[in-house]
Amino acid sequence: MTANDLVIRGATVIDGLGNKPIRADVAVRNGRITAVGEIGSDGAESVDAGGLALMPGIIDLHTHYDAQVTWDPTLSPSPSLGVTTAVMGNCGFGIVPSPPPLRDKIMRNLAVVEGMDLDALRAGIDWRFQSFAEYMAMLRGRGPYMNLGVLVGHSAVRTAVMGDDASVRKEPTAAELAEMKRLVSEAMDQGAIGLGASYSLNHSGWGGVPMPSTISDISEFDALVGAMGGPGRGVVEISSGPILPDRMEQIAARHGRRIFMSTAVALYNEQYPDRALSVFNDCAAAQARGNELYIQITCQPLSFDFTLASAYPFYSHSAFDPIKAADREQLKAAFRDESFRQAFRADLRNPKPGTVFQGNWDRIIVAAPIKPENAQLADRSIADIVRDSNRDPLDAMLDLGLEEDLDTGFIGRFFNAVDEGVEPLVKHKAGVIALSDAGAHLVYLCDAGFGLYFLGHWVRERGAFDIVEGVRRLTSHQAGLYGIPDRGRIEVGACADLLLFDPATVGISKSRRVNDLPGGGPRTIRDPVGVHGVYVNGIRVFDGKNYTTLDKGPGRVLDRFLPARAASPG
Repeated sequence: MTANDLVIRGATVIDGLGNKPIRADVAVRNGRITAVGEIGSDGAESVDAGGLALMPGIIDLHTHYDAQVTWDPTLSPSPSLGVTTAVMGNCGFGIVPSPPPLRDKIMRNLAVVEGMDLDALRAGIDWRFQSFAEYMAMLRGRGPYMNLGVLVGHSAVRTAVMGDDASVRKEPTAAELAEMKRLVSEAMDQGAIGLGASYSLNHSGWGGVPMPSTISDISEFDALVGAMGGPGRGVVEISSGPILPDRMEQIAARHGRRIFMSTAVALYNEQYPDRALSVFNDCAAAQARGNELYIQITCQPLSFDFTLASAYPFYSHSAFDPIKAADREQLKAAFRDESFRQAFRADLRNPKPGTVFQGNWDRIIVAAPIKPENAQLADRSIADIVRDSNRDPLDAMLDLGLEEDLDTGFIGRFFNAVDEGVEPLVKHKAGVIALSDAGAHLVYLCDAGFGLYFLGHWVRERGAFDIVEGVRRLTSHQAGLYGIPDRGRIEVGACADLLLFDPATVGISKSRRVNDLPGGGPRTIRDPVGVHGVYVNGIRVFDGKNYTTLDKGPGRVLDRFLPARAASPG
């Protein structure tokens, strides 16, 4: 009998399937689990767990590593934070198809809508691909440190087909729509996990132009969902903006598709405390009718980073319509203009559902003041800054930005900031823990450690879940919903994606800044707490302190999935 490649001894095994933890050894050979129990023989590598908990690796369904993977196969920091499988291309903002004349447009839009460093994108992306098939081949050759699934993107295919018109012209020609459908169908044949899209009011690209899918008629999205193939083939992820569950349910029912919505309307906002739960309940009602509609819910306070030079959390307000594509000098003139300020105030008195910022100035934080004389404003909210004065908070924010040439860094902590309001959402049957946005918004924040935060905060500290259910919600639940076979579980025959950790200490560090993007660009990362080892397909990729140096990462490019109706949600 061939010796095992890895044996982890004496672990408290939490299998991800909801079973009671057991003290056991786990053996691995050729990337799969061969035994769980008392194992006599050693492996080529043996690890004494000493009673630490062993769970399946965390599955992150909402990431934006599409560009980073081309220069960084480790996909830092997610593997260090316990993630072993990730899905990219969310919201439809992938980087394929990528005709060479449109590549800089793709990068410029990503820089704004996903808060990425444009210089790093230009310096780092290795454009060894143009089609979806070529991108998948590049990933396989790259050897990522995580398993990766890729969504084909509505905005990506719209840009490839319509070029500069993609963000301007609502209606494609019949030939253009046919070509978009062909590209979606082709990507599904080549292993896409599904379709990503957005109708978010808050998704704008370079110069404030809307991201392409957001201006399209919903019938175009419907047509692309149909182009994915027969019922149950692939999943749909959509940043649905103002589109409510009843419209999404019609599409889910028509195509037999499992649809995952992410929307500001379904995030807890203390100004509208009952609204998010009503959206979850509407999705649960759809499920009861046999139409699979889910909400991707973050388990962390959701933050947005921005400067007034690219103030995308405000773009859904009509006051910004005339200046979304304005240059810096034009923006300064507008922000100084009292008529603009009055228009913005009017918007905030009656905000539209789905808008990110709805007037709570306690939730806008000065993250990175530029001038030394403003250093005392760091980490303070706009409301706090004006609390003991007669200044209007909108004036205070705009005046600070103007003083610093629109480069002041702000963080908007707009949603999910009150645990009592968030708990019913993270526990809801219509919810799936996701929305980390890992790989994006790196200038001021990093939410890639959502799983460790969940285990530390919601399981250990608040007791909202016991450890068994907490682990299940991060592993087999996701794998089942997305039709990912043989992952998210510890059982014989399953892929050996494993996280060794200490439940008494697990969590994430405070954020820290590093300058390791291509060209020396800055980003924000977090470090794991209580993690002792991360294994992908039986290969250790992180030892608790450092990444393992490997000639090629052990991650697999996922391209075969169970149909939605056949896949159990776990």
